[in-house]
Amino acid sequence: MLKKRDPLLVESPPDREDETMVPVLTSKRASELPVNEVACTLQADLQFGLTHEEVTRRRAYHGWNEFDISEDEPLWKKYISQFKDPLIMLLLASAVISVLMRQFDDAVSITVAIIIVVTVAFVQEYRSEKSLEELGKLVPPECHCIREGHLEHLLARELVPGDTVCLSTGERVPADLRLFEATDLSVDESSLTGETTPCSKSTASQPTATNGDITSRSNVAFMGTLVRCGKAKGIVIGTGENSEFGEVFKMMQAEESPKTPLQKSMDLLGKQLSLYSFGIIGVIMLVGWLQGKHILDMFTIGVSLAVAAIPEGLPIVVTVTLALGVMRMVKKRAIVKKLPIVETLSCCNVICSDKTGTLTKNEMTVTQLFTSDGLHAEVTGVGYNNAGEVLLSGELVHGFSNISIRKVVEAGILCNDAVIRNGTLMGKPTEGALIALGMKMGLEGVHQEYMRLEEHPFTSEQKWMAVHCVHRTQQDKPGTYFMKGAFEQVIRFCSGYHSKGVTLPLTNHQRELFQQQKSYMGTAGLRVLAFASGTEMGGLTFLGLVGMLDPPRSGVKEAVATLLNAGVAVKMITGDSQETAVSIASRLGLYTKGSQSLSGEEVDQMDIQQLSQIVPRIVVFYRASPRHKLKIVKSLQNIGAVVAMTGDGVNDAVALKAADIGVAMGQTGTDVCKEAADMILVDDDFQTIMSAIEEGKGIYNNIKNFVRFQLSTSIAALTLISLATLMNFPNPLNAMQILWINIIMDGPPAQSLGVEPVDPDVIRKPPRNVRDSIITRSLIVKILVSSFIIVCGTLFVFWRELQDNVITPRDTTMTFTCFVFFDMFNALSSRSQTRMVHEMGLCSNPMFCYAVLGSIMGQLLVIYFPPLQKVFQTESLSVLDLLFLLALTSSVCVVSELIKRLERWRGEKRRGWDRTDTTDSFHEV
Repeated sequence: MLKKRDPLLVESPPDREDETMVPVLTSKRASELPVNEVACTLQADLQFGLTHEEVTRRRAYHGWNEFDISEDEPLWKKYISQFKDPLIMLLLASAVISVLMRQFDDAVSITVAIIIVVTVAFVQEYRSEKSLEELGKLVPPECHCIREGHLEHLLARELVPGDTVCLSTGERVPADLRLFEATDLSVDESSLTGETTPCSKSTASQPTATNGDITSRSNVAFMGTLVRCGKAKGIVIGTGENSEFGEVFKMMQAEESPKTPLQKSMDLLGKQLSLYSFGIIGVIMLVGWLQGKHILDMFTIGVSLAVAAIPEGLPIVVTVTLALGVMRMVKKRAIVKKLPIVETLSCCNVICSDKTGTLTKNEMTVTQLFTSDGLHAEVTGVGYNNAGEVLLSGELVHGFSNISIRKVVEAGILCNDAVIRNGTLMGKPTEGALIALGMKMGLEGVHQEYMRLEEHPFTSEQKWMAVHCVHRTQQDKPGTYFMKGAFEQVIRFCSGYHSKGVTLPLTNHQRELFQQQKSYMGTAGLRVLAFASGTEMGGLTFLGLVGMLDPPRSGVKEAVATLLNAGVAVKMITGDSQETAVSIASRLGLYTKGSQSLSGEEVDQMDIQQLSQIVPRIVVFYRASPRHKLKIVKSLQNIGAVVAMTGDGVNDAVALKAADIGVAMGQTGTDVCKEAADMILVDDDFQTIMSAIEEGKGIYNNIKNFVRFQLSTSIAALTLISLATLMNFPNPLNAMQILWINIIMDGPPAQSLGVEPVDPDVIRKPPRNVRDSIITRSLIVKILVSSFIIVCGTLFVFWRELQDNVITPRDTTMTFTCFVFFDMFNALSSRSQTRMVHEMGLCSNPMFCYAVLGSIMGQLLVIYFPPLQKVFQTESLSVLDLLFLLALTSSVCVVSELIKRLERWRGEKRRGWDRTDTTDSFHEV
């Protein structure tokens, strides 16, 4: 990567012997030069592009088109920084005091414990950082580039100076580009300049006098900006750190991501518990000192108890659990960009979904063709190829054999931006289906006979596209307009219709016949496009209709049924006609008896309050555009719904940002849309939304399970030492043993609860209320019951062993092992708040099994391994002792299972009563 550069030009190093490397132009210099001089300076061919060999050579010099702005802090520094924690420093002080008082055994024991505690915390934080780093790599930017005369789709990081890049609506600019072609190009530069109004771009060179800051450079598209409308071609003048975006990117990277609401609530909970814990520990130390206990022992135990009781690992484990859950979602083809969305997914009770590509396959195939003079043709074959035939009354139609059919097909090919190469579609599926129709007729070469003079691109608002073309042999003539789009829009531009080679006036009767044919095709579930052509836009000739089949995706019907049964309403939003939309919704089980539909026009006529009153009953929104989506979202949120909204176009971005969960399409979605979204569906499949909701609920439950386990252990440890001190017992646990309990509480057994497999029944449960706290009354009861059993059982063992009123290593070993075994059984019952242990299966979470097994092995080493016996002040126990402890400590699991059984029985009884009541509005849809 280049380190220094001239203000205007970065030259190649002079020591190159046999080759000169192209320079990198600054945007200021490039904007002032004519395009041909820029191409000459960069040694590039604008139309043919670079060769692959040249790309490799340039990349070796200029590097990848990416940023490497910060060097990672060395691992040893991160490890050392863990010792800066105030509690760890207090423990270190305790170890130093032990050395000064010549209590070397205590000093070694405390130091070993500190190293173990610090290592566990370091591993946790390292995993958290790595998980979040992986999230940043999930959506690599892509682009379209011309190399060796072919349009290629590649990652933006592969670009080099001199590459020719093609831009279209909705795409992110992949590098700094000097534009040489631009059609109605408008670029959103707010990410770079802060200007919210999109900038119009042109190709003319910029006079030096007017070339001030970057906002004045109208012929340069800057890396990281977004194409709002139009299309363009440009030559790469700067990549990576040599782009104008380099400095902005450094500032962006320095900003920390905001914490999720759940992380904030865990931080607050941790601080509150810390405050209470410090108060209790202070009282314990004071009472112990007043009782005549050794002040250093009480200080060490107090600090150790603070390390164990204060759940400092709570926010970290929440982050790790969220991040690992997000990585699991990636395997299910859903990329979550923002961690808070994981929490919101479990609350989602309305999904507003696009029809095309999400509920349906977005694999368009023309199946019917109707001409304006009344001919009905059937089209066979599927896929983007020439496999299939056009049949009129059973006879094959090919090429120029039927002028009426040929005119419809010709208009579909010319009014088209898609390309089919080797069976692969580059462009929109609708346009791909029209090209495939042309291939079946042998007319795919028609577009080469015409030159395009002008284009009116399709927008979701106007619902039509038109091109102005002239035949290459008749360039002196005015040319012809070709139009395609929704029937209602196209027919407005028509004054006549084609009939057997001549144009006849378009009467109201004829319009009604065409409308009836469009409705007939729509009720069959076909997407209907109308076609027209003529010399003037206001007086076109209607040519006919084409019906395309876009079959529902497999599994979507089942997913819809599951979500509806779980209380999640599904609403379909489409630009199609009412007949087509209702037909598809009925096939998917969305539109049933009593369901209602609403048009975009009707949405326009209502205000938010009026729409809010009827929106729960509406299942299908037809002839709707992105601006209607925003109104639909607002009306649903107005009545307390948590809304997931899907989108793929530039204009969907506002609605996606407004929705609680904005869902962008990974395959058909524009970069603008993906930027605004919270989640991206890699395969554009509706089922993936259901999987994401399922995973979101599972992650939330896992965090709840972890909180239950950690809080019950913290409260039990604090209560145990408090009661022993207040009852003037000797301390049942020494400092080392308390620190070992902390390692178990924050370490592998606790973290393994965060990766518990998702309960298959969780998707069938109703959405969580967004206002509900993670600490519910039911959870508090379970935490207190578990803590009570652990404290009572441990104190009983301590009292039983302390019959002679003299504390021995055996007494503390039995008490210590009892507490650890209680912890293991508590972790087992904390794996689920609703399912019994035998229903989950002991080995369904291998991580949990390994963690518990490792903890038990560690405990046995502490009891039986002589060097560790010395550190932890333990002694060997008999097999009968261990069996007695196992029988006693299993009680915490047994009681937890009985509570689950009782809650289930009460829930079933309540549901029996609820069946007689009416359900809420979202369950009705």
